[in-house]
Amino acid sequence: MERIKSLFIIKTKFEAFLVIYALALGATQRGLVYLDQYPGLGGKLLALACSGAVFMAGGKILDALEYQRGL
Repeated sequence: MERIKSLFIIKTKFEAFLVIYALALGATQRGLVYLDQYPGLGGKLLALACSGAVFMAGGKILDALEYQRGL
């Protein structure tokens, strides 16, 4: 069970950036769907919220990685 558990732990900054990149790809795709479904200001705000969430999550991932290294 420990071997499987270790697959889901981010250990290096490279792994963190890969996860953030995957989040950004998904958020960009979702933002494009929002722009298509909600033309105008509403769609733009929703797309902006998608990209903003990636920035916040990426910052948290990197902060947690540095915190984990400090322990």
